[in-house]
Amino acid sequence: MSGNGHGWEESGPERLYVITGGREADSARSRLDLVTLIVSREEPGVGMQPELAAILRICRSPLSVAEISAYLALPSSATGVLLDDLLADGRVEAREPASSLPDIALIEAVIDGLQKL
Repeated sequence: MSGNGHGWEESGPERLYVITGGREADSARSRLDLVTLIVSREEPGVGMQPELAAILRICRSPLSVAEISAYLALPSSATGVLLDDLLADGRVEAREPASSLPDIALIEAVIDGLQKL
């Protein structure tokens, strides 16, 4: 038992079970991956689950699923369950990253700069 007063480990299976309601992310239904950007469409409500409220607060500007997971200190699978709930309720919006391919001009500029070193 950790000294945090919760009675369970912060990342233990009991906490994850409570946070997700025992559910797992439905990979067939979910359209999220680690680089999908999430942006809030509303402010957190009174009495909302703390993790859901935190997502709505931190996603006022778009954040990736990976960044949200890191901020919440949760595995991406648990974060996916929470995000699927928020998406289903229309509280957040999922956006594809601006470009999944690197900018060739930027790569060439970096290589050119490295060669000049």
